[in-house]
Amino acid sequence: MASNPSVFLLNVNGQIESAEFPEFDDLYCKYCFVYGHDWAPTSGVEEGISQIASKNRTANRSIVWNFPIEITFKSTNPYGWPQIVVSVYGPDVFGNDVVRGYGAVHLPVTPDIKRLFPCLSRSLPPSFRSSQVTRVRSQGFLTLSFSVVTKDLKKLGYTSSNEASNSVVTSNP
Repeated sequence: MASNPSVFLLNVNGQIESAEFPEFDDLYCKYCFVYGHDWAPTSGVEEGISQIASKNRTANRSIVWNFPIEITFKSTNPYGWPQIVVSVYGPDVFGNDVVRGYGAVHLPVTPDIKRLFPCLSRSLPPSFRSSQVTRVRSQGFLTLSFSVVTKDLKKLGYTSSNEASNSVVTSNP
């Protein structure tokens, strides 16, 4: 006799495929996951750092990493659904590594998703004080692909749907 599950699983395999940063070259990226209190990783890697990659001088000028992502989470509810946070780094004029962009996106609920999202950068006024406003602008775009498998999501009363490219998890009454 099968018992009722007390948790559901979210398995994500994918990759940080590429980036388009028109003003920069020789970039690498770091990623980590952020998630709610009811979520816990059960296998896989929670954070990583890619190799340094350069633009293809003759083709589309994208920076290609094809950096793999694999992680499995367990949870009792969808609140705090995991997000992947990606930061892109590259050298400044002095050869020091500086943040060239950063962004975050929720992991999808539906399988075989490719996401393109902007990488932002913060620019501070020359005499920055905590009371001043910071400006954020898009520096480039990242392409991530995900293959997602969930287990026992429906058995716990949740359904998933894909509405206007935004993944949503809802509770069944």
